[in-house]
Amino acid sequence: MTITTAARAVTDILQPRNVLLAGMLGIGVAAAGDWTGIPWGLLGALCAGIIPAAYIEWERRRGTWGDRHVVDRTKRAPIFVVILASIGLGSLAMALGHAPTSILIAMLALWAMTIGLLTINLVWKISVDSAVASAVVAMLAVVHSLWWLLAYILTAAVCWSRVALTYHTVAQTVAGASLGAATATPFLLA
Repeated sequence: MTITTAARAVTDILQPRNVLLAGMLGIGVAAAGDWTGIPWGLLGALCAGIIPAAYIEWERRRGTWGDRHVVDRTKRAPIFVVILASIGLGSLAMALGHAPTSILIAMLALWAMTIGLLTINLVWKISVDSAVASAVVAMLAVVHSLWWLLAYILTAAVCWSRVALTYHTVAQTVAGASLGAATATPFLLA
């Protein structure tokens, strides 16, 4: 297996949609204290990861972008708008549905992270994949156990894959992972 093949496998398996699906389910269960948090986690994953990924795929099929990576930062603004709208509507549904507080805080933290990504992206390319991988690990560590910090090995793998595929520089992945880790701050304050 070549480095490029391995990097592509890592970046495809640990793409934001997949990381958010697993992570939001875990956060939902922790927020509710039992399996009743699974539907809230699914709603979070749908709004934060699956809908944005579907939008990117739709635009890719229309020929707007070559693939899901959207390496040209100047073309990313519409994606961030879709993510913000989707997370915002999901958060509203959670608030109206009396979702557990922790899952709603997770959604708001992801919304704030997306604002940060959008703002930085206006002047410099930052790794969204690294930010999401880091944010989910940090939030899981806060709501479950510090043992989840060991999953930063997976975040490091995401960072490595993005650099190996030349989608980002080391600085862009470190910045993304740092912003993602800061996303857990609302959990620590709540």
